[in-house]
Amino acid sequence: MQTGFVGLGAMGVNMARNLHRAGLLTGVWNRTAEKSKALAEELKVHAFASLAELAGNCEAVVICVSADKDLREVIAGLEPGLSPNMIVVDCSTVGADTVREIYAQLGSIGVGFLDCPVSGGVEGARTASLAIMCGGDEAVFSRAQPVLEKMGKAVAYIGSSGAGQVTKATNQIMCAGIIQAVGEAMAFAHEEGVDLKKVIEVLGKGAGSSWYFVHRAPNMVRGSFPAGFRVRLHEKDLTICRDMAARFGVALPVVERMLGEYAELVARGYGDEDISSTFRLKTELFEQPKQTNNGSK
Repeated sequence: MQTGFVGLGAMGVNMARNLHRAGLLTGVWNRTAEKSKALAEELKVHAFASLAELAGNCEAVVICVSADKDLREVIAGLEPGLSPNMIVVDCSTVGADTVREIYAQLGSIGVGFLDCPVSGGVEGARTASLAIMCGGDEAVFSRAQPVLEKMGKAVAYIGSSGAGQVTKATNQIMCAGIIQAVGEAMAFAHEEGVDLKKVIEVLGKGAGSSWYFVHRAPNMVRGSFPAGFRVRLHEKDLTICRDMAARFGVALPVVERMLGEYAELVARGYGDEDISSTFRLKTELFEQPKQTNNGSK
């Protein structure tokens, strides 16, 4: 299946490379043209001058962009080049209502649209081991599987349009709780003075372990937080979760606490660091009592 890829950020560029390895990638497009030209030269594929040109030369299009507005702009650019029976696979994390609208819009011209957000970070994108949760028509999902399976190891059809995004929102809420728990636990261990590398080694095999703990707690040991998943992006995702929950008249405590911490990190200039930089705030919890005690002497 001739496939075009749109959106060559940290995730997308690796997903596109995996499609190329499988012999599926026809060409690429990125808002910053230099990125698409560089990757096209590396992979010996086409760097399309426009989204419509990309759509007109492919059977399927995979999209990976940052936000609802970006996705709407990409769809508007693709639409003049789309033709019936094409498949558009969106791997962005956006609102469920947004993808349902696009599903209806493209369905009216005979184009299949799947919302297929991903989880697994840059590592998962690089090694084609992403978890991909898919919403849309099951028949379209079946046709798209040869493409999806080249980017992820756990590819699941969840249900009708929007179901993929609902599942991703669920994942992001779970991640928020794990991020908070791991940060607090590691700050506690740090304050107690134990060897954090040994703590990670043994607890990584214990009942409290998680992918995040194993792969991101080492950042806390090093005091360095290179972007695997940026604070700003998870903040954006949790804002989507907040808005979805608000439709039921509910505020989710874990989401609200995490958004508060992210707002603080962004204000301090850490918005482009990895989400594990919440460790910065957790270690400060142990500094506050010391300052209070020193001030009372």
